[in-house]
Amino acid sequence: MSAAAVEGPYAGGHKPLTLLEQADQLMKQLPGHRVEILGGVLTVTPPPDPAHAKGLSRLRRPFVAAGLDGGETEILEGLGLWLPDGPEDFAVPDLSVVDADFEDHVIEYECCDPAVFRMVLEITSGNYANDLRTKVTAYGAAGIPVYVIVDRKHERLHVLTGPMKDGYGVHRVHVAGEKAVLPGSLGAEVRLDVAQILDDARRRAAHRP
Repeated sequence: MSAAAVEGPYAGGHKPLTLLEQADQLMKQLPGHRVEILGGVLTVTPPPDPAHAKGLSRLRRPFVAAGLDGGETEILEGLGLWLPDGPEDFAVPDLSVVDADFEDHVIEYECCDPAVFRMVLEITSGNYANDLRTKVTAYGAAGIPVYVIVDRKHERLHVLTGPMKDGYGVHRVHVAGEKAVLPGSLGAEVRLDVAQILDDARRRAAHRP
């Protein structure tokens, strides 16, 4: 999703607020926005556009059909992920597949240990470079086994596996007409229809009377 860096406020001209304190303030001031700290930079993401919301909702379907929603795993939107590459870093992926006991692994700021995440997924918006670059490094360093990106700007689906400290060792790019098969580490076989996913998340021309 689109995100912008935010300058840090001060507490009444006294000691500067920590990044987490700033994040907390922004969440209260901007309901509906997504606040994250990536690489020590505070970012704010506007609420999703209608196509983004529809695409994300429909993306749950193949994971549910594969039996991943309940039992050993859960499919969740907007679950906080505590990142190890900074003292206050955290992300809020659009969609995650996590171990069923994720609630027992909250580290800080209502964010969970990366160890419970089997997959994270992002649908790009205006600032697509954040999902295609910054979060590739962050999620790889956190050891997230699978990172899926629905790249709406370039009409592609990216599947990244083999997490490393600076990203991922394997990066497969899929286009419309292909089926992307996700790794069995999720707990079941999930096949994604790339054309359908891109169409669901595609922005439509505005219709005005």
